[in-house]
Amino acid sequence: VQLQASGGGLVQTGGSLRLSCAASGRSFSSFTMGWFRQAPGKEREFVAAISWSGSNTYYTDSVKGRFTISRDNAKNTVYLQMNSLKPEDTAVYYCAAKVVSASYDSGNTYNFWGQGTQVTVSS
Repeated sequence: VQLQASGGGLVQTGGSLRLSCAASGRSFSSFTMGWFRQAPGKEREFVAAISWSGSNTYYTDSVKGRFTISRDNAKNTVYLQMNSLKPEDTAVYYCAAKVVSASYDSGNTYNFWGQGTQVTVSS
């Protein structure tokens, strides 16, 4: 499976961006998909995840109520809608796919990773 993330950019505080992650391969609909981010000098952190069917979503506390993860299995794409962006959201955002649904917030359990897309929020 190959993952291609896009949609990053520069936005002002309070603005919005929508990230997309397009996947190749026929098994996309069976994967749990996640978004992670890594800010300069910091460790990678979990942002959001969505189950294979889309019926279950998970978020880290700092983005709850501002970010929404969704997926379109017909298009092999997962999205991250980011609203009310803050400077502390600035990071490289990565999408990832995993076969096993457990431990959705642990990057070490994900099998495939995209290349990352930069999100910069100016104050």
